[in-house]
Amino acid sequence: MDDDSAEIELLEQNLSKTHQISQKMTTILDSFDTRLARLEKSILPLYNSTQILNRRASNIEKALMKIDEVASNQEGIAAEEALILRGPQPGEFEVYKDALQRLNASIAFKASDQDTFDTARLIETGAKKLAQLYTKLVAEGSSGTTPAPGVEIVRAPFPSQLRSTLQPIVAFLRTLPVPSTHPSHPAAAAILTTLKEAQRGYADMRGTWGKKCLEAHGKRVVDRADTMEPIATGKELGTWVQSVLSVAREEYDLLTEMSTLASPSQLASHFGNLLNPLALLMSSIITSLVAFSKRSLQKYGFLILSAYEALLELQPMWDEIAVLRGPPDNRKETNEYKDVLQVVRMVCIRMFPEALADIKLSTAERTGDTSTALLDASVEVVQFLNNMQEVLVGSGDILSVVGDGNWKMGEGVVVKKQAIVEVSAQTLLEHFIYDVVLTIINTVSLIARTQRRPPFDSFFLLNNIAYLRKNILEPRQDSLIDYLTKPTQDVLNSNFRTAKASYLDANFSPLMQSLSDDPKEKGKAATKEKFTRFYDLLEEVLERHRLAKVLEDDAESREAIGNDVIKFLIPSLKAFTQKQKEKEFSKSKPLYIKLSAETVESQLRSIY
Repeated sequence: MDDDSAEIELLEQNLSKTHQISQKMTTILDSFDTRLARLEKSILPLYNSTQILNRRASNIEKALMKIDEVASNQEGIAAEEALILRGPQPGEFEVYKDALQRLNASIAFKASDQDTFDTARLIETGAKKLAQLYTKLVAEGSSGTTPAPGVEIVRAPFPSQLRSTLQPIVAFLRTLPVPSTHPSHPAAAAILTTLKEAQRGYADMRGTWGKKCLEAHGKRVVDRADTMEPIATGKELGTWVQSVLSVAREEYDLLTEMSTLASPSQLASHFGNLLNPLALLMSSIITSLVAFSKRSLQKYGFLILSAYEALLELQPMWDEIAVLRGPPDNRKETNEYKDVLQVVRMVCIRMFPEALADIKLSTAERTGDTSTALLDASVEVVQFLNNMQEVLVGSGDILSVVGDGNWKMGEGVVVKKQAIVEVSAQTLLEHFIYDVVLTIINTVSLIARTQRRPPFDSFFLLNNIAYLRKNILEPRQDSLIDYLTKPTQDVLNSNFRTAKASYLDANFSPLMQSLSDDPKEKGKAATKEKFTRFYDLLEEVLERHRLAKVLEDDAESREAIGNDVIKFLIPSLKAFTQKQKEKEFSKSKPLYIKLSAETVESQLRSIY
């Protein structure tokens, strides 16, 4: 117990000391707290002042940085402005391009409207400078020496070096801001106007250059029309028109590559401007050739018909090009090719009826009543049909417009409605050729009957019918044979037989009659008279054939006629001579039988 009490007393003493120490620490801490409060009250105004100073220092630092930035921007804008205003220099396109791209990108970060306006103004100026360079290069590629007249071209020259130079410029111009891609860009509208003007200038220059390259050759076709074969001239015009269309198509491809505005509507609009000079040139040349042909449709009709056929073949090519101008809603609806084709068609429509009318008018020609020469109309008909062989497509198309049988002017022909009765081109050509053949045969027969004195009328009829038959049934080209129907061949063959019979009858029937046995004419005197009359008539025939030639330019047919004459006359002469030799009709037979049958045959063959 005593030990426990002692320990408890010791613990209480220690606890008392601990309490005293805690009191002293509390007192000391209270003293510190009082002092800290006083210190805080002392330094608070200083802290507040320092915060204000720090804020002011930060603001001053930001202001200084802004001033430096503005000064730097002003120096950059000044440098860019000098570069832009100077324009793209040779070999420095990429530098110029980069400058414009930087300016364009900076538009979005400008702090004020004034900065944006100034930058937009520089971008607009740069676009104009590039457009000027573009126009200058296009002008250089659209000038120089044109191809020589007569040289067929498929494109207007454009140097490949200039093309390579323009390609990066065009590519960059297409990236410039325009309202459709950058609606809020302040320079977009002005840049679009600049690009439109550049593209319009391109179209004008290339259209004018293409016209200049083609014009000399076109005028050459017209100038040579009077000296060249008509069909060849028409075909040459077709070749030239094909060159015009080829140039137009190539120019569209070049425009697509070099256009500053690649939208379909812009391409169509400016291609229309480019095509106009070429279309006007084509119309002018064709119209000039039409006017030339109208001076003598009989002489130059096939010139314009062959041109028409060539234009028909090229119409799909024109249609393909014309559609590239866009729909007619955006422009005046015109079809230059269709208009000029109609002009040519109207002239061709006159050609076929007038050809028949000209044949009939040949009856008004006045030549000698003993003339046996070929009628001009006969030669012209053969030439007409030979020429038709080379333009059958064009002829068939025109005849389909005229209508079956409507080419017979002045014969009371009723115009047929072709929409109701469709007639093929083959049939129309067959019918027209038949009418031509029938008309010339009737005309020749009428002239022989009314304007030639017998027996020269038989010469005239045979010469003309034989000429027509040979040259129509054996044409210059086999293509016409397909259009010679059986009625056409029959009318030629039957009239040839009639003409030959008429010729033999008019010239050799009197000889045959002089040798015929006549019961009323008997005795020696009659025999002597027959021989005398025969040789007198023979001399007349020989003399007549010296004056009037039979089939002068056709040795083969002339020889065939001679053989017919020999077969017609000589057997009868031999029989009569042999019969009379057996009789004693005269003591001086050689006085009456002046020539042997062989000699007569030889003399007759000499005239054939």
